[in-house]
Amino acid sequence: MPFKTTGEAVRAWVEGWAVSRGAAEPTPQPWGFTVEVGLPREVARQVVTAADEATVRELAGNTTARGIPLKVFVPARTLQAWLPPGWVLLDGHAALMAARLSAVDAPPRLPDGYRLHRWDRAGVTRAVVRAADGAFAAGGQIAVTGPTAVADQVETHPAHRRRGLGRVVMGTLAEAATRQGARAAVLGATEEGRTLYASVGWQAVAPLSAAVREEEDSAI
Repeated sequence: MPFKTTGEAVRAWVEGWAVSRGAAEPTPQPWGFTVEVGLPREVARQVVTAADEATVRELAGNTTARGIPLKVFVPARTLQAWLPPGWVLLDGHAALMAARLSAVDAPPRLPDGYRLHRWDRAGVTRAVVRAADGAFAAGGQIAVTGPTAVADQVETHPAHRRRGLGRVVMGTLAEAATRQGARAAVLGATEEGRTLYASVGWQAVAPLSAAVREEEDSAI
C-alpha cells in the first residue's frame, strides 16, 4: 500500500476531498473528522475513523438534522446493522482505494471521434472527454494536497462505456498529479468503479459505506 497505515490513507482522502469539492478544512474529532460542505442535501459530513458499533450508534443518535451523512470504513452490511431506526444506507459506496502514482497506467490513446479537455483551477485538475457531437462522455478530477492527491467524481456516461474512456481519464489525472509533486493518491470507489481502478493500478485499502437520516415523508 502506498500509505503506511489505513489511517494515513483516510486522512489524505478527507483532506483532498475537501479541496476537490471546495468544502471547509476538515475538523478533527475524537471519532474522526467533520467536514462542512454547505449544500442543501449535504450540509456537512462526518467521517468516522473509530469504526465501532457504539461510536456509530452514538453519532447517529446525536445527529438529528438531515443532510449530514456518516461515512464509515466498514462493509455496508455491518453499518446497516449498527444504524438506529430512521437511518438508511446511501448507494454508491464500496471501498477506499489507493495507488502509488508511478504505478498507475499511462492514459491510452483516445478512440476516434473523442476529444480530451483538461484544465487546472484552485488546486484541482479536471479532465473531460467529449464525444464527436460535443456531449459529455467521461470525466473526473483530482486535487493535490502536497505529496498526496484525491481522485474524485470519476464518471463515464452509460452510452460511452467499454471504450477505454475511464482509463484515459484516470491516466490523465494521475499524470497531472505527478507533475504537481504528488506521489500517492486515494479515492472513494463504487462497486462498479472499483473494477476500473483495480485494472489501472489501484488497490482497495478499506471498505467504505455511508448512511443518512431518512427524509420525513419516507421514514417509517
